[in-house]
Amino acid sequence: MSLPAAFLRDAQRLIPPERRFDDPLSTLAFGTDASFYRLIPKLVLRVESEEEVITLLKLAHAERVPVTFRAAGTSLSGQAISDSVLIVLGDSWNGRDIRRGGSQIRLQPGVLGAQANAWLAPFGRKIGPDPASINACKIGGIVANNASGMCCGTAQNTYHTLAGMRLVLADGSAVDSEDAASVDAFRSSHAQLLEQLAELGRTTRANSELAAKIRHKYRLKNTTGLSLNALVDYDEPLDILTHLLVGSEGTLGFISAVTYDTVLDHPHKASALVVFPDVETCCTAVTALKSQPVSAVELLDRRSLRSVQDKPGMPAFVRELSANACALLIESRAASQSLLHEQMALIMASLAPFPVEKQVDFSTDPVVYNQLWAIRKDTFPAVGAVRQIGTTVIIEDVTFPIEHLAAGVNRLLALFEKHRYDEAILFGHALEGNLHFVFTQAFETPEQVARYSAFMDDVAQLVAVEFGGSLKAEHGTGRNMAPFVELEWGHDAYQLMWQLKRLLDPRGILNPDVVLSEDPHIHLKHLKPLPAADEIVDKCIECGFCEPVCPSKELTLSPRQRVVIWREIQAQKRAGLDASALERAFQYQGLDTCAATGLCAQRCPVGINTGDLVRKLRARTATHQGSANWLAAHFATALKGARFTLLAANGVRRVLGAPLLEKASTSLRQASGNRLPQWTAAMPQAAQPIRFTPPAADQRPRVVYLAACVSRAMGPSFSDSEQMPLIDKTRALLEKAGYQVVFPNNQDNLCCGQPFASKGYAAQADSKRRELIDALLKASRGGLDPIYCDTSPCALRLLQDGLDERLKLHDPVKFIREHLLERLEFKQQDTPVAVHITCSTQHLGESQGLIDIVQRCTSQVVIPEGIHCCGFAGDKGFTTPELNAHSLRSLKDAVQICKEGISTSRTCEIGLSQHGGIDYHGLVYLVDRVTTAKAV
Repeated sequence: MSLPAAFLRDAQRLIPPERRFDDPLSTLAFGTDASFYRLIPKLVLRVESEEEVITLLKLAHAERVPVTFRAAGTSLSGQAISDSVLIVLGDSWNGRDIRRGGSQIRLQPGVLGAQANAWLAPFGRKIGPDPASINACKIGGIVANNASGMCCGTAQNTYHTLAGMRLVLADGSAVDSEDAASVDAFRSSHAQLLEQLAELGRTTRANSELAAKIRHKYRLKNTTGLSLNALVDYDEPLDILTHLLVGSEGTLGFISAVTYDTVLDHPHKASALVVFPDVETCCTAVTALKSQPVSAVELLDRRSLRSVQDKPGMPAFVRELSANACALLIESRAASQSLLHEQMALIMASLAPFPVEKQVDFSTDPVVYNQLWAIRKDTFPAVGAVRQIGTTVIIEDVTFPIEHLAAGVNRLLALFEKHRYDEAILFGHALEGNLHFVFTQAFETPEQVARYSAFMDDVAQLVAVEFGGSLKAEHGTGRNMAPFVELEWGHDAYQLMWQLKRLLDPRGILNPDVVLSEDPHIHLKHLKPLPAADEIVDKCIECGFCEPVCPSKELTLSPRQRVVIWREIQAQKRAGLDASALERAFQYQGLDTCAATGLCAQRCPVGINTGDLVRKLRARTATHQGSANWLAAHFATALKGARFTLLAANGVRRVLGAPLLEKASTSLRQASGNRLPQWTAAMPQAAQPIRFTPPAADQRPRVVYLAACVSRAMGPSFSDSEQMPLIDKTRALLEKAGYQVVFPNNQDNLCCGQPFASKGYAAQADSKRRELIDALLKASRGGLDPIYCDTSPCALRLLQDGLDERLKLHDPVKFIREHLLERLEFKQQDTPVAVHITCSTQHLGESQGLIDIVQRCTSQVVIPEGIHCCGFAGDKGFTTPELNAHSLRSLKDAVQICKEGISTSRTCEIGLSQHGGIDYHGLVYLVDRVTTAKAV
């Protein structure tokens, strides 16, 4: 059924075409969230203001058009998908207001949870919720799902730390609980609604049996159904309304802003791992820990421990644990080191009466601490990594009353065996009786769906009926548990939820079939296929953790969406369908605009590098093998050609002037079908060839200087305040530090192979890489001398595929950190400096090293928020400049107080200079400026 013409007409007038999507590729890409459901929206609208949301809701309300709101799409129960209209948050929902020394923070719904905590960190505070997805999920989803986490419990979730809210109801009316004028206007315009809420509160509180049940249910971690506790905890109708919105999953209104009372983030922490011989002992120990100064207690059953026991860094004893072993990972935090040690002693004393099979004592050592938490964090990915292709990973989320935790664990384990989920594992936030169980499930046949249905029926009966627990503790009801809400809550409470739904959304347009559904089988419909597509990405569970670091997200596709589309293309081909239209669209959306830098792999729970898939697919269309072979064999000639082109462009600039040349370049690029690169004022001038001098016979330590091909071809731009080429500046700095600088022979013909690899010419890339390694072995006297590579992407290219162990290769950060700091005197300046941490620097593990070096150079270090990759990607800034522009769209505002920026990639610096409005240079320029040679 199509959308009403009147709604489409008015929506088109309101939302510009670049933020309106109804083509098959886009709707399929947006039809996926982190759950195991899929719905394809008829229309996707990216909104940038509350006014747009209000107008759209008024239109939807008038035309009875269902709408669903989407923030990050990391929800696990199917609450962020729609087969009608999907409203997605755009860039402009990132506002914050920090108040009262950090004790409160007001946030818009597009703010990442981790970003909110980064803003609060200088105040020693954080928001209460701490979901595992905090690096990817957004405040809108955190509030709408009443998400919690490992340390949050119930006391610090959104419901209990809510200080204020701005919301929009289904009819398009808005109210801000912190704005007296807004409240007065709303009380006037919606007096009847508020009175009905107040009356529902009064009748609920007067019903002693129902009120007691509600209070009992929320003594546990509970996100099943609507937040009925609002009716017993508050009598002011606006307070009832704002707290009803928490956990409503977009079914009662749109959350436009939220104010949190923040919580302390203690700086000192320690963790221990204690393994008990059986589940009963372990769960009894949890009861003892309930009164102790613990911030987190994570339970891991033997299955979950077994899933990670062979991972690097795991304690050896994990493999040797008994069959019924059950572990607690315990964390304690404190304001001081001395208090922390007191707490550690109290905790261990409380566990003394219990038999222990193995334990790792409390440690404040970050290495030990992180190793222990890796056990817990790797359990979910471990199941995903071993699942059969075509199955999905399901993570369920229940709560047992703490006094029944041991029985609940054992009964769940019995259900795994009954329904033959042999790979299932169990872990969870033990202090709250909150257990997660992870299993794999296929939905390809009726028998497989029936097996899942029978299992969920048994789980619902066990948790909700037998033990009086919660079927959803923190992941939200979604579609997944909507059919079981009445089973858990009973008839009266369930009907009360429907009363609230019909009061606030009388036409049922807000996220239908989520939380409340009249379809008893909604949890078995719209199940998402995960067909085989390519071994590189087949383990993808479409969680969306990769998306925040992707430069093409919101320009075209994110890594998750690339996988979704490629899976569909392959599925259509296997079914004998014509996938050519989707493939044509995917060429630009999926391949041409992918930076392929692999940052997605760092965020992926199973380490998938979607860039590897993109390079593989590019190789299929890499048809210019002859040209690639010629270029590899005549690289020095090509380098001369690049210098000549830059020289010619600069000559034209001298004649025409920069503004006219830029305008002419734009016209030529358009006329060429975007095949010609765009000239900008940040475009480099030609570099001079290296003035090679043979090594002198002196006593200075030698360093082999590997100048990247971009450094050999590209000098500073004509407008750059620094006109000394990178090679000359680097050589001067190295010599200042007392090094003798030598270059490999035949350097202009050398290349790490990255330009070939990124275009899909793997054979030529490997050939150039091997040629370079041979030259470096010779220049370094068989590895005797360290090698300095002046561009971090080239260093990464050489290191990531396994470098000859004799070679000691360093990127700029590592060499300065390990070899120059001890040889130079630093005089810190006060000028603000912007720092861009390149993708390659992140992959090399040198991000903090770069920041530390810059902090030696200046007291004011500016790291722009939300820019993880510049999108220049070697040459994408020339060939696909929209990717670079999109990735750096917020840079200029972020660095406006700076006069200079630094990086470790010459090509990245071109785009950074262009879009930041300041000159970006290599790190060596800054280090050279603030240092002198240390006296011997």
